[in-house]
Amino acid sequence: MADFDVFNGDADGICALVQLRQVEPRDSELVTGVKRNIALLSQVQAVEGDRVTVLDVSMAKNCSDLDRILKSGATVFYVDHHDAGEVPASSSLISLINESPNVSTSLLVNQYLRGARLAWGAVGTFGDNLKHTAQGMLKGSNVKSEQVEMLNNLGIYMNYNGYGADLSDLHFPPAELYNLVYEYENPVDFISDSKQHFEKLESGYHQDFSSVQALSPLRVNNSNAVYLLPDTPWARRVSGVFSNDLTNRYPDRAHAVLTEKSNGGYLVSVRAPLSNKQGASALCSQFPTGGGREAAAGINNLSAEQLSEFIDKFVQTYQSC
Repeated sequence: MADFDVFNGDADGICALVQLRQVEPRDSELVTGVKRNIALLSQVQAVEGDRVTVLDVSMAKNCSDLDRILKSGATVFYVDHHDAGEVPASSSLISLINESPNVSTSLLVNQYLRGARLAWGAVGTFGDNLKHTAQGMLKGSNVKSEQVEMLNNLGIYMNYNGYGADLSDLHFPPAELYNLVYEYENPVDFISDSKQHFEKLESGYHQDFSSVQALSPLRVNNSNAVYLLPDTPWARRVSGVFSNDLTNRYPDRAHAVLTEKSNGGYLVSVRAPLSNKQGASALCSQFPTGGGREAAAGINNLSAEQLSEFIDKFVQTYQSC
């Protein structure tokens, strides 16, 4: 019997698995990648008796491979908050799916474990830019008030680390970062005891963020804004957290951050307004390689020919936010 842990390479995916494996340890094969690499189940070659855990990865984007794995005789435990599509009816599948815009996979795992690793659940939720949800999780806990901001920052930095065209863009490959943080039951201890790793994330984040702050929007009004980032590693790394920061600073405005790619296309991050977390997934799903959640979605490869069409549809979607 073999175990496979399949997880998104961002803060939410990593922290969901940290919680689960600290409470339910397994000697598993880790299957992950950059944040936008979501077709992860294609890498799992399971056979009868194997156990597969999938965290923070869209079921709709992996439906054929999920069916294949279930037919192989493996059992699957699936936890996610992205578009699920049609959930297979199988006695070999246990799924915890909640597509609410205010729910993270780390929150779902925290609930499943009854708060056994609450602080890590909060880190993953902060990383998904669900600040109010994360603060609500910590309310009444033994986490000190001065530590809440530390958890928030760690979540942001871990989320930032997941963005890139490939693993060479990242400060830490997600599997390596998972193994580093897994050793700490309390994320505050990781920040203090593994200072060199935390500071590598923190300094990289601030350096990249200072570069993107100098850019002006391609277009902007009271309802929406579009930013265009260059084809550079720092831009690829910062694109997602920059989108989140814009959303937090302008909560009534929708944002699209497009990063140029070497093939002439664009990597797209879309954030719905914080005041109306709707429409991002529906918008991005109209384009090949697009999908996500209603509050936050993206397109992995928008062709240059589709740029004008995307901007028009983005503006139309959010013209009266």
